[in-house]
Amino acid sequence: MSRTVLITGASRGIGAATARLAAAQGDTVCVNYRSGADAAHALVTSIEREGGHAFAVQADISREDDVLRLFAEVDRVCGRLDALVNNAGILETQSRVEAMDAARIARVLATNVVGAFLCAREAVRRMSTRHGGHGGAIVNVSSLAARTGSPGEYVDYATSKAALDALTIGLAAEVATEGIRVNGVRPGFIDTGIHASGGEPDRIARLAPSIPMRRGGRPEEVAEAIVWLLSDRASYATGTSLDIAGGR
Repeated sequence: MSRTVLITGASRGIGAATARLAAAQGDTVCVNYRSGADAAHALVTSIEREGGHAFAVQADISREDDVLRLFAEVDRVCGRLDALVNNAGILETQSRVEAMDAARIARVLATNVVGAFLCAREAVRRMSTRHGGHGGAIVNVSSLAARTGSPGEYVDYATSKAALDALTIGLAAEVATEGIRVNGVRPGFIDTGIHASGGEPDRIARLAPSIPMRRGGRPEEVAEAIVWLLSDRASYATGTSLDIAGGR
């Protein structure tokens, strides 16, 4: 039976690569996006052209009412939810901590932490056997920055991803007997548009010499790990995170 997989922030980068791979393996994919409607709908069209099943839903996961609407739409279209990928995340322009204002910090935490919590909550309410669900899987997309702290650039982003790692550990233990597995991935320097958002489109080229494999990663390489963690092939994995970081 086809599973229903909700991927937040799926219009580009790691989210889009995960949507393509999950759909190619037979899942019905909900492509969530905050902005970039054209990219999201183009992804859905591409997936369907290749014989897969997908639909797009606009929602800003930092807003609880948007999260409720997003999950209600998944209920309406598919009738059930089998997996969640908490992929949506933002960062802002590179900055030292002393130059960050409260508004910036709040924006980063609202999407990267609060949004992930809200989506996890709604997924558990649907998938947990405690609530009459059929079980399922959650994968939280963290970052290697959770371990390195990203000094001089994105300490706020790194902090938010460390919080996501704690969510992975705590929630996994909380729902382990309710049919839900919760895991994470920590990508390193991956070739996506997020670096341009931080003000340095060529960041990977600058940092490649510090990576043991001497290159940045591809979104598809992270997607492979995510889809594996969602699958029954990872049936005994919960509460853990995989570093997809070229050896860093």
